[in-house]
Amino acid sequence: MSPEKMVMMANQIATFFATQPGETGAEDVAAHINDFWEPRMRTQYLDYVAQGGEGLHPLAAAAAAHIHAPSEKA
Repeated sequence: MSPEKMVMMANQIATFFATQPGETGAEDVAAHINDFWEPRMRTQYLDYVAQGGEGLHPLAAAAAAHIHAPSEKA
């Protein structure tokens, strides 16, 4: 997927959770990504954040700490 589309999707999720009460926005964004994004998308997302995460909503960037990295299979 293009980085622009991935950022747009992550930012849409973050924008929604930013409107919700409480202090768990980053964890909620991560839970959504963990539940609904396939492993390749999560890997791409984590790589993008590691490279600086340009354009990501702050909650989307903070969610990376809670994303389950897909395990490598030998």
